[in-house]
Amino acid sequence: MYSTDLFDVKGKVAVVTGGSRGIGAMIARGLVSNGVKTYITARKAQACDEMAAELSKIGECISIPADLSTEEGLATFVAAVSEQESQLDILVNNAGASWGAPMGEFPEMGFDKVLNINVKAPFMLTQAFLPLLKASATQEDPGRVIMISSIDGIRVSAMETFSYSASKAGVAHMGRHMALHLASENITVNMIAPGPFESHMMAFALEDEKIRSAIESDNPRNRIGTPEDVAGTAIFLSSRAGAYVTGAIIAVDGGIASLAQ
Repeated sequence: MYSTDLFDVKGKVAVVTGGSRGIGAMIARGLVSNGVKTYITARKAQACDEMAAELSKIGECISIPADLSTEEGLATFVAAVSEQESQLDILVNNAGASWGAPMGEFPEMGFDKVLNINVKAPFMLTQAFLPLLKASATQEDPGRVIMISSIDGIRVSAMETFSYSASKAGVAHMGRHMALHLASENITVNMIAPGPFESHMMAFALEDEKIRSAIESDNPRNRIGTPEDVAGTAIFLSSRAGAYVTGAIIAVDGGIASLAQ
């Protein structure tokens, strides 16, 4: 007989990077609401603290602000979590950055910053957290790493965000590579590729009613994603229901990447 709690994540410990806003905050709220002790981090301390205080009204959420793009910031963050926890069940690598500029004017910094934050930092953070991820991992209940990619890493975007799309495609392929090497350690690595959501990166477009309407009408599901859509996917990947899934890229986009070609 199947378990009646296939999607239960209560009692687990999670880290969500970039958890103060956007997709990260949506996932953090979903985890906290379902009984997961959740650490969030972001570069802006006030925003991180305020989000943790808000989420603490519904569950257990701890703010540890850090700049994960620097070696020192990453090491300090890992040490702070390790001082409080002997295991880590879920790591959501969500923190990211974007840069837009016309072809012919795109600056080198636009690649250095985006690739450093979006690709290198999540790899180094996962590597640093391996001891905690392995601590409680079993074949039936592996440690979970969730990499937040983007549909712009799957399709070709019309926007001039060249380093962002390259980084998100890199995150997806790197995650599959990591999944292969960590499977024997009882750690899964999966990618969520969000489409349009009410996030900071999409705010410039969604605040314009005409652009928002166009985005909605171009979506096979005819709407913008909701917090439950992306949080639900993260909970699936973190639960018993997702324990046999690794190396997968799940587009949470209403069908844009696969159906609207």
